[in-house]
Amino acid sequence: MERLRPKVSYDRESDILYIFKKGIEEEFVEMVPGVNLELNKNGEVIGIEILESSRLLKDVLAPLKERAKHRIDRHTETAVIEHVIGDKTFKQVLTVPRLRPFKRVFQFRLILLGTDPPVWRRLLIPESFTFYDFHVAIQDAMNWKDYHLHHFEIPAGSSRSGKVHIECPWFEPFEMEEDWLITTETKLSDYFRESEDRALYRYDYGDGWQLDVELEDIAPRRRNDQYPACLDGALAGPPEDCGGIDGYYECVETARRARNLSPQKLDRLDSENQDFIIWLGGWDPDAFDPGKIKFESPRRRFQKALES
Repeated sequence: MERLRPKVSYDRESDILYIFKKGIEEEFVEMVPGVNLELNKNGEVIGIEILESSRLLKDVLAPLKERAKHRIDRHTETAVIEHVIGDKTFKQVLTVPRLRPFKRVFQFRLILLGTDPPVWRRLLIPESFTFYDFHVAIQDAMNWKDYHLHHFEIPAGSSRSGKVHIECPWFEPFEMEEDWLITTETKLSDYFRESEDRALYRYDYGDGWQLDVELEDIAPRRRNDQYPACLDGALAGPPEDCGGIDGYYECVETARRARNLSPQKLDRLDSENQDFIIWLGGWDPDAFDPGKIKFESPRRRFQKALES
């Protein structure tokens, strides 16, 4: 049975902490000053929001921040993180992402499961990449922001040791299973060896995104080309925190409807629909241009996450 993972996200601009938010908010009920229950159109609880969370939770968060310390060992290129829970200390040693030489590139096709027509991408990835490096490329290709946890699952048929779980480096180490691997420590070439080798990529355990990852080809590196690269694909990636597949299709419907409305008709919409359109921020579900994708350095992404 898959472990239930709570979903928490923080909006820096509004200073609101969202807990278990899933779906579109229709109304809210104030539980105590600064803490609201969010309800959907059926009156079901879809989340909790904590207003001015940095102020309200200051006394709670301050001691917790002191209990997770890290340092970078420049000689070994590792990040050493110490987690203190009660009288126990858990030490993580993570390899800091770095460029590694490579002679071949993997051509992957990624399909976002549950979408029809499918949201998909075709990527060229260096064979020297780790699963963490690959994760960063996937995030950039989908225009996601890396706000949430992720992991890869290698099916039993593609592995010598049965089904393999490769977890992200930010999952709590004291909750990991003994046989889990870590994305920063695991190379793609350990599990992708020939065409049709597959994996499942999971991102944001609240929204529950799943991408089918298939290795289509292995080709020689072309000297003057830049990697990673996106060759092709279709449709925009879902907005972050939109509520999973159902929320994605609500966003698609609303964005397409808004695209055909004049400014006057937009002004006549009720506040709920106007707020939804504003929240979408001009997101176009049908827009995708592989040439506009910018791939961030996995090392830079890792360091930013470590400092956040």
